[in-house]
Amino acid sequence: ERQLTVWGRGEAAAPPTDLVRAFAGRAARTPDAVAVVSGDREVSYAELDAQSSRWAHWLRDQGVVRGTPVALLLDRSIDLVVAELAVVKAGGFYVPLHDAYPADRLAWIVRDVAAPVLLTDRTTLPEGLAEAVGTVLPVTTAADRAAAYPASPPQPEAMAAGQLAYVMYTSGTTGRPKGVMVSHGSVVDLVLDARFGDGAHDSVLMHSSHAFDASTYELWTPLLHGGRVVIAPGGHLGPQELRTAVARHGITAVFLTTALFNAIALEEPQAFDGLREILFGGEKVSVEAVDRAVAACPDVRVSHVYGPTEATTYATAWPVPVDREAGAGVPIGVPMSGMRAYVLDASLQLLPAGATGELYLSGSGLAHGYHGRAGLTAERFVADPFGEPGARMYRTGDLVRWTSEGAVDYVGRADDQVKIRGFRIEPAEIETVLAGHERVTQAVVIVREDRPGDKQLVAYVVGDTSDLREYAAAHLPAYMVPSAFLALDALPLTVNGKLDKRALPAP
Repeated sequence: ERQLTVWGRGEAAAPPTDLVRAFAGRAARTPDAVAVVSGDREVSYAELDAQSSRWAHWLRDQGVVRGTPVALLLDRSIDLVVAELAVVKAGGFYVPLHDAYPADRLAWIVRDVAAPVLLTDRTTLPEGLAEAVGTVLPVTTAADRAAAYPASPPQPEAMAAGQLAYVMYTSGTTGRPKGVMVSHGSVVDLVLDARFGDGAHDSVLMHSSHAFDASTYELWTPLLHGGRVVIAPGGHLGPQELRTAVARHGITAVFLTTALFNAIALEEPQAFDGLREILFGGEKVSVEAVDRAVAACPDVRVSHVYGPTEATTYATAWPVPVDREAGAGVPIGVPMSGMRAYVLDASLQLLPAGATGELYLSGSGLAHGYHGRAGLTAERFVADPFGEPGARMYRTGDLVRWTSEGAVDYVGRADDQVKIRGFRIEPAEIETVLAGHERVTQAVVIVREDRPGDKQLVAYVVGDTSDLREYAAAHLPAYMVPSAFLALDALPLTVNGKLDKRALPAP
């Protein structure tokens, strides 16, 4: 009873609404406040509302209606913010494309989601993308043509909280990505969580790729709270870049992947000074990094957040207590508003505190499933035996346990899925690609951590590896290309005939 009603249940979610109405209400209340900052340029809520409305009218004339997917191949910019708002105002949903993806992957995603329109700031498109999408709309054209349209949004076509806001593609085990379908209501529930409404998130640094779900927090949280989205320039975010952003733009909150948080906290924790809150997540954190960040910046709230793309960015959160003892564990926390967390055994029975089981998530933040993948959706989004009739829960594949204080503590993975530098990776997808090389007969990909904190993808191949790195780079995003390729005469096996991972040599 305690797990179901106290530990495992977040606060009540916000009343269901869609992003268009939520943003319209905020823009009406604070029209002159700064909404987006990029370098020396500032855009007010009134200007952002008007510009995105004009773009939405123009998109309607290009055939974007309720339920139309619109692919976005854009750099971080004010145009990106305008584009995402315009797409949802027009009734469509956006499909962010990562510029690090190989050309054939980009074309595959566009064909899979059947996006008839691509908005882009590129003068030259990756090979095959234009043919896959049909209509290519440069943002420069959008800005010119949209100026003639009304500054009020188009009449919504029965807009609802359950309507799709975006489809974001993540790594898949079958050698092809999975499109996670996320609704307006799920995004609104995330960003209107009470923990984001205390002023700490008035100025949020947007430095993630828009094809990474952390961008959902970075964009929509400040916009629906009347704050500012501060767009980071391209390139690496390190201690000096963070200091500059805080000093120049008054950044109050930032999300960092765990790997980046670890690096900054261990190298120069004073770089966090001036922030009000740091969110980090994506992998198991270094306790030493947390200790150093808290000691160096005691006035900065440090919070561990957790959540797969299927649960709309963050499902649980744990602010590090100011009186925490150095060296103590760092749980992934308690459910956020509208969310539920269960720790279950193989028979879907609740487990007592301290016992390790698989984490299942339920509630208003759950995605609708995977685009065009009914079988996979049914496998991962299963009936919730503890919820209302018809409720579903998502099987995360993460092994966790309840602490005696009622927080969820991460233990490891139940399957082969891994996270490296914040990116969720299915090694099976990489193996499928490598096995497609004409001179490769077998391929196994594992994560090695031969140096503490330094996770690396390593490929073991039976076959010729002479051009395998180039082959992998042509078919996979850069973050999925293994750091090392080792040729073996045969893969080592256990006495039971299974792969003996412990016998695989270090690179």
